Parts: sequence; C-alpha cells; structure tokens
Amino acid sequence: MEFRRLGRSGLSVSEISYGNWITHGSQVEEDQAHACIHAALDAGITTFDTADVYANTAAESVLGRGLAGQRRESLEIFTKVFWPTGPGGPNDRGLGRKHIMESAHASLKRLQTDYIDLYQAHRFDRTVPLEETMLAFADLVRQGKVLYVGVSEWTAEQITRGAALARELRIPFVSNQPQYSMLWRVIESQVIPACEREGLSQIVWSPIAQGVLTGKYKPGQPPPAGSRATDEKGGATFVKGFLRDEVLERVQRLEPLAKEAGLTQAQLAVAWVLQNPNVASAIIGATRPEQVRENVKAAGVTLDADLLAKIDEVLEDVVERDPRRTVSP
Repeated sequence: MEFRRLGRSGLSVSEISYGNWITHGSQVEEDQAHACIHAALDAGITTFDTADVYANTAAESVLGRGLAGQRRESLEIFTKVFWPTGPGGPNDRGLGRKHIMESAHASLKRLQTDYIDLYQAHRFDRTVPLEETMLAFADLVRQGKVLYVGVSEWTAEQITRGAALARELRIPFVSNQPQYSMLWRVIESQVIPACEREGLSQIVWSPIAQGVLTGKYKPGQPPPAGSRATDEKGGATFVKGFLRDEVLERVQRLEPLAKEAGLTQAQLAVAWVLQNPNVASAIIGATRPEQVRENVKAAGVTLDADLLAKIDEVLEDVVERDPRRTVSP
C-alpha cells in the first residue's frame, strides 16, 4: 500500500480507502461485511470511509464492530453529516449546529471511537449560514472529537467560501469527496483548481463508476445476476445512468488497454483516478473479500502518458465533464 498526505495537512491516508456505502447494513450480511473489512486491513488499507445516512446508520455500526480490537492510532476513520437519520423532525437534517452536534456524538457511539479523523459535510446546505456550519465543526475540533474537516460534492465556489472561514476559525479544512472516474470528470475544470489553491485533496468515490468500468455490463445484454444494477435496495438507482449501450460499448474497448498494462479493468479504473496528483485516495467498496484484494493492486501503479491518451481517445464521446453536474440540494 502507498500513502499520500491529505491536502496540506500532516494526515497520511492510504491510496486505496475502504468505503461501505450501499453494501454494509444493506446489500451484504454482517459476517461478509466484516470479512471485507479484514481483507482491507490485511491489504494495508488504513483509511475507512462511511456516513451516518448509509443504511440509515447501520453502516457506521457495522464498521465500528468490524474495526473493534484494531489499534485505533493505526486507522483513519471518516464519516459524514447532512442527510436525515432519525424520525424526520425539523432539525433532523442539514448543517445546522444542532444537527451537526447531535449527529457527531451519535456517530462516535456507533463507530466505537472517541474521535473522528475526518468529519465531512455530506452536501452543502443552502438553508443554513455557512458561518454556523463551520463554527460547529470548529467547536468539534477544539473538543478533540474531530481532527480534520472535509466536504463532499461541494462546488468550487462553496469550497472557496468554506476555506476562507476555516482559515478565520483556524481549523484544518483538508478535503473534498466527489464522484470521479474515467467516465465522470466534472470536478476537473473548476473543483480541482479551487482545491489546489485552498490546500484540499480529493477523496474520490465510485472510481469504477458503480462497477461499469469493470466491463461486466455488456451492451445489449441484461445485467449479470447479483450485480449492483439488480440491487433493489438502492444500488440499481445509482448505476443506471451509466448503463447506456454507447457507454458500455466504449468500456469494452478498454479491455485490451488494461491487459497491455498488466491490469484488470477494475484495477485500471482505480489506478487512473490516482494519476491525478490532487487525488489523495480512491474509495473502493466490496461485497466479497476477493474484490478488495483485486482492487488494492491499483495502489502505486503508474500509467504512462501514451496509455492515458489511448483511454481518452476511447472514451471521449461518453465522458461527462459539465461542472454543473456537481450540485447540492
């Protein structure tokens, strides 16, 4: 495993991080989830990402139990706040002070830890003054319950405003967590330049485009049984945007390029996002331990310029680049 610094901070994270969105507490049984967590640990992954909303808090609890007994100082545990997780009361969502504070304390209990390494605003909240949000994060930092602060799916303008307040409050604002893959590059034109200026890294989710970049989805054919596209608990909703024949046909043309590099298509996809120097870590998910063991082999891989150019040539017409696709509620 290779490691990178998160933004301009002193925190090192594993190039491959393990995330449990959709899978833990929902798609797979807990024993299988724990097997995946232990496979990640065995492979050298130290960075684990979750959120209170995943499986309506169950994912945090599964991760907490799965990491129990591990040396806490050897792990980086990330979670997020924004979406509702309770009975749906008027303060049960968003980035107001009450919801942030209550959510942080609940996450600490579920994760069985005294502190969160990186606490992330899961979306931008247009209904709450940003000053209130950042002050709540600052108070958690000063209390020692949160070490670093980050965001997810914020626009360049929102990140710039947040960074200015973080400097004023003297808190470590270090990361953004966006969707990023060969097929989804909406952060490249605005978000990444803003983050480079402000000293933030990307922790990217869906580097394999919900499994599409593995090549297992074939044009003109139904999705494989047991794949995310057949998951009625939520997985199918997120992958359907990529399941167009023109996309799937281009992805099939990546197979010889992956073989040329001595990689599987999944490894090529994860290695591709890690070629961007502003990406600190790529989040992988898994329903089976062997998926973890396969994808971690993308760590430390360097793709040469000729191969990167060939990938661009194959995918160019189906790549989403519009920065307006980075949106918050």
